[in-house]
Amino acid sequence: MNGDSGDSTVQSSEPVRSVENEGSGEPLFKKPVENGLSNGVSSGSDKPKSSSSSDKHRSSSSHKSSHSDKHKSSSSSDKHRSSSSSDKHRSSSSSDKHRSSGSSDKHRSDKHKSSSSDKHRSSSSHKSSSHDKHRSSSSHKSGSGSSSDKHKSSSSSSSHKSSSSGSHKSSSGSSSDKHKSSSSSSHKSSSSSDRPKSSSSHKSSSSEKVKTEVKIEPVVKSEPVEVKEEAPDSDDDVPLGARAVEPPVRSPTRVKQEKRYKEDSEEEDDDDDTPLSARAPPPKKFKQEKVKKRKADSDSEDEYTPVKKKKEVKVKKEPMSPPVKKPSKTPTKTPTKSPTKAPTKGKKGKKQEEEGERWKWWEEDHQDDGTKWHFLEHKGVLFAPEYEPLPDHVEFKYNGKAMKLTPETEEVATFYGRMLDHDYTTKEVFNKNFMKDWRKVMTKEEKETITDLTKCDFRQILAHFKEQSEKRKAMSKEEKKVIKEQNAAIQEEYGFCTMDGHKEKIGNFRIEPPGLFRGRGDHPKMGMHKRRVLARDVIINCSKDAEVPAPPPGQKWKEIRHDNSVSWLASWTENIQNSTKYVMLNASSKLKGQKDWQKYETARKLHKCADKIRAQYQMDWKSKEMRIRQRAVAMYFIDKLALRAGNEKDEGESADTVGCCSLRVEHITLHEEKDGKDYVVEFDFLGKDSIRYNNSVPVEKRVYKNLMLFMDNKSPEDDLFDRLNTATLNKHLQGLMDGLTAKVFRTYNASKTLSEQLQLLTNEEDTVAAKLLSYNRANRAVAILCNHQRAAPKNFDKQMENMQVKIDDKKKAIKTCKKELKAVKAEYKATGSDKARNAYERKKKQQERLEEQLDKLNVALTDKDENKEIALGTSKLNYLDPRISIAWCKKWDVPVEKIYNKTQRDKFTWAMDMADEDFVF
Repeated sequence: MNGDSGDSTVQSSEPVRSVENEGSGEPLFKKPVENGLSNGVSSGSDKPKSSSSSDKHRSSSSHKSSHSDKHKSSSSSDKHRSSSSSDKHRSSSSSDKHRSSGSSDKHRSDKHKSSSSDKHRSSSSHKSSSHDKHRSSSSHKSGSGSSSDKHKSSSSSSSHKSSSSGSHKSSSGSSSDKHKSSSSSSHKSSSSSDRPKSSSSHKSSSSEKVKTEVKIEPVVKSEPVEVKEEAPDSDDDVPLGARAVEPPVRSPTRVKQEKRYKEDSEEEDDDDDTPLSARAPPPKKFKQEKVKKRKADSDSEDEYTPVKKKKEVKVKKEPMSPPVKKPSKTPTKTPTKSPTKAPTKGKKGKKQEEEGERWKWWEEDHQDDGTKWHFLEHKGVLFAPEYEPLPDHVEFKYNGKAMKLTPETEEVATFYGRMLDHDYTTKEVFNKNFMKDWRKVMTKEEKETITDLTKCDFRQILAHFKEQSEKRKAMSKEEKKVIKEQNAAIQEEYGFCTMDGHKEKIGNFRIEPPGLFRGRGDHPKMGMHKRRVLARDVIINCSKDAEVPAPPPGQKWKEIRHDNSVSWLASWTENIQNSTKYVMLNASSKLKGQKDWQKYETARKLHKCADKIRAQYQMDWKSKEMRIRQRAVAMYFIDKLALRAGNEKDEGESADTVGCCSLRVEHITLHEEKDGKDYVVEFDFLGKDSIRYNNSVPVEKRVYKNLMLFMDNKSPEDDLFDRLNTATLNKHLQGLMDGLTAKVFRTYNASKTLSEQLQLLTNEEDTVAAKLLSYNRANRAVAILCNHQRAAPKNFDKQMENMQVKIDDKKKAIKTCKKELKAVKAEYKATGSDKARNAYERKKKQQERLEEQLDKLNVALTDKDENKEIALGTSKLNYLDPRISIAWCKKWDVPVEKIYNKTQRDKFTWAMDMADEDFVF
């Protein structure tokens, strides 16, 4: 015992302990002392860290905690009994056991509880069963161990002494030196001859290590294998014997552990820890696991060489994933309590998981070689359902007589019958086109009979479909749920594709159903029959090594292509305008996101050279060539007024809409002076979607004179820019800047306007509601610039009345609340009671809430009135760099959800990740 004490003293003065590689005599590694305690690394290379006493105690050695149970069950007597042999045994088992016998009881009661003690018992089965072995191997160690073994033994015996002298508590609770020594004794005991013994403690030490880390410092580096491979609480980290609750299993444990130890001993001889599952209290298991993994990652990777190391390395490379995910991945083999507790983070954890699954393509290297994808597989398109004939009681009448139609003719008749209440059926062009196409599907007999549309009676057809609509609305929740599930199944099957190993959402996988063409504005083809699209009309695009989607039974695709230079998945040509329709990816997909990102980056690029381009076209106003002058004036309009370029269209194929290049003389009027402004140009024409553009703007004098020149000797129907078209304009723009088009000017000016308006209108002191009003006003300025108009809703006046009623009611409520507050305040001053004070505070808060609600209602009323004829959504989604809005939200603490809904946030995920509050367009 005296010798042991001496050794212990020497040990505690040693700042670094090195473990010698057996046979070579070279130290495997050195571990500096931390906080006056040695960082316990198994094989003695690291002394067990012992910063948190009780934990360290626990972790001081797996022997300690595992023996604690042993102490409890039978070993306690053994331990105390073995105080004499503790000199021998002190090297690891007995002394640790002695020390931890008291502390383990205490630990058990504090943290480990019964489950811990079970595990201790099981994990110490090795110890218990190998007690004799320990003794013998310890004695062997004592005799032939290295000096560090001596330190171990001595410190062990020293701690043993203190534990046997009745300072179990102190040894377990505070004595860090003892702790260190005792744990080092365990470690030391795991020197060459004691390897087998140490292996069991080795395993338990890994778990115990984690527990210790949770407290303050990791006790030991212990083998990352058991700790890192499985969840910290997994029984797989503990030898089979250690897992067994029944004593009989202890014997096999020893054998297995001895065998394993022979593999591990050369790496580490960590005896200090007990399996985490035996130690960690349930509430802290998740945290322990995280700490453990962090520890394991930071420790050297070559601490363990057995077969399991492959797994260990795999787990160790996971630190890049969010901490919440680690527990979810680790327990794949063993469902432990730790991962089940992970959801304590709730929605945050789920959100991180979803973010982890999201394809962050913007973080990858982008190669602009024209290749859109390398692998593409999908299920094709979903065709419109077959036509279901009308029931017998629904009749079509011609000239007052019921007439039975063939299915093809009846189907087209239902298209018209559904629209009887719509304005389209009152338009001559619509009716004429419908009758013409309807007769194309009629049989010879039907053509002879049905010659006048005014004699056709579709009222029963309309009534039938209205009835069907009402039935759908009146469906029970269960019926609606069934339909919802069916739609979800369809969405899952057809709504996603696999692109380059990622699951991407498809935008429009449904083929448009047959019907009557409506068009926008006064389209000359309105009322024509859109025929049903079949598989023979559809071209499928996928990769060569992908599974080709199956067409409907009895049909075949028009063509199968493998073109990775395009982003569409399927295409077909519609019969009205002979235009090609495409199945494309969803707006949240990589390809769509990349396109948006590049569009806004090009606009930002224009910002850098806009002044140079403007100087150039201003010089061209004085060019000797008429075509150059016309181009320069057109560029001025596109730049300053954000006009669209305008494409040439075949006459009679579409509505009479124009853009900048296709303006006619009749579309502008010149005023030398108007409303106190000089050189005013008044525009009045139908733009895209037949939206009227009516605007009077003052222009440069040189522009005004050029317009007079362009209009000279021309009739109203003549082109204003007769020597310019969209193709030549865009070709010129490309020469000025790569990727520059008329639309880039529009995008640039829209985003620039939003940025400037937000800086001008946003007030730091405003409430969130007031800031949102400022944002909408900035957005409205852009919408006006881009001429994004809309007709005021039909029930707009009614909506405004309802909002005004709410405001009036709120004002009355505030007035009443103020009176009540005054009375409560007087009562409080008179009595000074707690009850009166509480009543006063509640009433005061109520008044504040009512006033806040009134402010929101006033802001909403103003916003609604200002936006009644302005469409904010188009510019927000297509012309405004989302990073401007997101940066503004972050800077002024406005929730992004107030600006973008979920679908829009999915579309702009890349911008939300890229932009910070300092982003400048």
